[in-house]
Amino acid sequence: MSSIIESTWSWVWSWGGGGGSMAKLALVDFSLQWGLWVVAALLKTEKFYDLAGSATYILLVYLNYKWNGKDHPRQMIQSGCVFIWALRLGLFLFTRVMKSGQDRRFKEALERPSLLWVYWTMQGAWVLVTLLPSLLAVMSVRQRPVGTRDYIGWGLWATGFLIEVVADYQKSAFRSKPANKDKFINTGLWSISRHPNYFGEILLWFGLYISASSTFSGWQYFTVLCPVLDYLLITRVSGIPMLEKYALKKWGSTPQYKAYLSSTPALVPFFG
Repeated sequence: MSSIIESTWSWVWSWGGGGGSMAKLALVDFSLQWGLWVVAALLKTEKFYDLAGSATYILLVYLNYKWNGKDHPRQMIQSGCVFIWALRLGLFLFTRVMKSGQDRRFKEALERPSLLWVYWTMQGAWVLVTLLPSLLAVMSVRQRPVGTRDYIGWGLWATGFLIEVVADYQKSAFRSKPANKDKFINTGLWSISRHPNYFGEILLWFGLYISASSTFSGWQYFTVLCPVLDYLLITRVSGIPMLEKYALKKWGSTPQYKAYLSSTPALVPFFG
């Protein structure tokens, strides 16, 4: 009981003050989002939204490591995993929106600055929520030797990252062929999952929680709610539901899509 109280007090102290505190990281996060919201609202553009989100991940893990890192392998690998994922995804999404010319998610928001502010604020919150276990792992003074739990977590991260990269590549290659114009992809990883890229993302965040938990004590284990929330947002709110609605509107009346919908799970069997 005393160890839990000491852990909680240590976290409260870190949150409210001290170098490398969570409060400082949150300030950097939301200052960046709201500053860029002003630019986006004035220019009426969404083109750098995803790139800004990825840059925020990179900046926060860099600052957290700079303030709290002690060159422990866990701290370096945990931060490196986030850096690699954010850099790859940010550049991919930025390139995609530049090629397409627009992101249909923002059609209404670009005409309503208040709604656009909600989008940018949600991005700031999403960054903090998904990063929280990894930030805690780097901040922790309890850096045990790297062990089995770390390897399992990083292994899941690597698997999820690979799935996301392959899925994105397959879809980009499919769309680049003129013969596939206005068609939906149902080949490669997309033949066993309607959203394999999202499955990969969900998997890698659960993996990072597992490796981060090697440093946890007391209530910190409850940050498992962070990847759970990520899963719920993707599968119930902002990710899959929006894409499924668009797909149904575009292909829902075709026999091919109906067959694909009935035979292929949203993520993978037994996982959404």
